[in-house]
Amino acid sequence: MQEIGKNMTVFEFGNDLIIVDCGLSFPEDDMLGIDLVIPDVTYLEKNKDRIRGMVITHGHEDHIGAIPYILRQINIPIYATRLTIGLIETKLEEHKLLKSTKLKCVKAGDTVSLGRFKVEFIRTSHSIADAVALAIHTPLGVVVHTGDFKIDYTPIDGQIIDFARFAELGKKGVLALLSDSTNAERPGYTMSESSVGAVFNDIFDDCDKRIIVATFASNVHRVQQIFNCAMKHNRKVAVVGRSMQNVINVAMKLGYLNIDDNRLIDIDETVAYPDEQVVIITTGSQGESMSALSRMAVGDHRKVEITNNDLVVISASPIPGNEKALSRVIDELFKRGADVIYHSLADIHVSGHACQEELKLMISLVKPKYFIPVHGEYRHLQRHAEIAKKLGVNKKNIFTLTNGKVLEIDERTAKTAGYVPSGKVMVDGLGVGDVGNIVLRDRQHLSQDGLLVIVVTMDSSTGMVVAGPDVISRGFVYVKESETLMEDIKKLIKKQLDEFEDKGVKDWTTIKSGIKDKLRDYLYSTTKRNPMILPIIMEV
Repeated sequence: MQEIGKNMTVFEFGNDLIIVDCGLSFPEDDMLGIDLVIPDVTYLEKNKDRIRGMVITHGHEDHIGAIPYILRQINIPIYATRLTIGLIETKLEEHKLLKSTKLKCVKAGDTVSLGRFKVEFIRTSHSIADAVALAIHTPLGVVVHTGDFKIDYTPIDGQIIDFARFAELGKKGVLALLSDSTNAERPGYTMSESSVGAVFNDIFDDCDKRIIVATFASNVHRVQQIFNCAMKHNRKVAVVGRSMQNVINVAMKLGYLNIDDNRLIDIDETVAYPDEQVVIITTGSQGESMSALSRMAVGDHRKVEITNNDLVVISASPIPGNEKALSRVIDELFKRGADVIYHSLADIHVSGHACQEELKLMISLVKPKYFIPVHGEYRHLQRHAEIAKKLGVNKKNIFTLTNGKVLEIDERTAKTAGYVPSGKVMVDGLGVGDVGNIVLRDRQHLSQDGLLVIVVTMDSSTGMVVAGPDVISRGFVYVKESETLMEDIKKLIKKQLDEFEDKGVKDWTTIKSGIKDKLRDYLYSTTKRNPMILPIIMEV
């Protein structure tokens, strides 16, 4: 709620509890050094005996990425479709959790019983294969959760969204609808994924250069269309980027990608072919700093060097917040002489999320009594709520919630009923949750103002200064160019220490605090800067 990513919803009835999705989000700019952000599952840990299972709508990171971290705290069975299970297995294998986890494969049309819940899987379209919506049958009625969806009448795999089942549920009566709000601000319809294929064909037709295509690793249908174009234009295909290789391997193994083995070559083999016979598919469509495309752009990739005989196609739109990073990558590619085609220049990307007319169709088919917009920032949820209101959903029955907020529905009414613990758990390397706001605040302070370390050696019995003070600067000033300031700092500290000695003060805490206060005031008055000050007193 009120954010993109980190999707996780909990449904409770009586003594039974089920989890829908278990995703991560990527760190914001002020989360220095953080790798991933996952949901706070304190409430689930306290109630783990009541959890009957976890149900996954599709295999994107914002829906499955937190699974390995959460399973360490709560070991529960996971229900998902084949491709989604395949992607989850790859993650669990990396985290050495595959053997201890129960993975249950389902398909669209299946229903599983989880305590008092019966969860039905309904086929939908999205920017990844095997996406499903959920009809959660409860003693009080049916709750429909769309997952991420769009309405694509010409999907690449021919698997059209199951309109009939949504309409059938709507005819019988749906208690509540939770619907994807990501594109709620966009009027009209989302273009079909197949429309991208025609644009790729035009690009390949006119090109005698090496073609490098960056796209989302999980967009199997987009990758299929790139392979189709490569086949048509007699080009070999190499894959770069660990996540891209993982997804393609899983999708090929499970039959979601139809690729001629002779067409796929190793990146090292590309040098044996002329540029006009090569396509490279890579990760990095969002300008991620360590991705393959970013490393190519700055000349840091071990296998691929960008030249003026390259055409780079970035087949994605920047996710909000990634615009600057992607712009930098595009600039660097141009500087190396490559031609670059990106979202502003051609229709080489379509969204996987429903626009306003598709959202209207979903609400009209399902006809819910209660409506809860989900998966979006506040403005997206608000806009989606307005759409529902225009379609006749009672204003009192529309709930725009926040993370952790409980919505309680009984036979007659629905109302919000307090909060459960929720929030952001930060992953930094192997540490999960050990970096909090205080650590982030320190990192922010260090990144903006630097660090000044004061080292003093004192006699433990007399409190007299034996050596120092020594001043070490990191990220504050360069010592050689600021010798006068460093000498002034030493004199100031020495004077402060003499005062403590005259007064007979031997308490280290008092001495450290006094040095920090005096030095902070002095530095701000002389430099208008406020570095982190770390006094260290050594005892002899």
